[in-house]
Amino acid sequence: MKIVLIGIQGAGKSTQGNLLSQEYNIPYLSSGHIFRQMSKSKTKLGRWLKETLNSGALVPDETTLDIIFEYLDKPEYANGYILDGFPRTLAQAKAFKERNGVDKVVLIDVDDKEALWRISGRVSDREDETLQAIRKRISLFHESTSTVVEYYQDRGILIRVDGEQDVDDVFKDIKKYITK
Repeated sequence: MKIVLIGIQGAGKSTQGNLLSQEYNIPYLSSGHIFRQMSKSKTKLGRWLKETLNSGALVPDETTLDIIFEYLDKPEYANGYILDGFPRTLAQAKAFKERNGVDKVVLIDVDDKEALWRISGRVSDREDETLQAIRKRISLFHESTSTVVEYYQDRGILIRVDGEQDVDDVFKDIKKYITK
């Protein structure tokens, strides 16, 4: 089973991704986590990723596709995965369809103010969680990812889940959709 979780920063994608991973015994993969890990390296790419993430900008499509496809080619993802934070653009979604595909897409819908409140309430040592960077990422999400949502909705594989519910209720809603 190949599942994609979409939502703004603070929507609860990693929480739900980890719960789904445990429930279905499918590996969870977060594009943001991959990029943050890579940004810690002292390589040219690592330094560039760090600057890009700290500014709140999106990693360009070509770089994102190369990195995500490299991960998904690993044996642990051969039988499925739960992918968080990818695809973010229509170009990524189309390239993803051609290369790996997806069975189910879940949009965890959370109001911008709710997401900001959640992020401000968590303890984080992440350099990319400045208020300016978060606001920029939320704005970019709305600009870039709305076409991705439409793309998957048109294909009949997207469900919107109210992400402002209790964590367990969000999880139950996602499970209902996945088991259909």
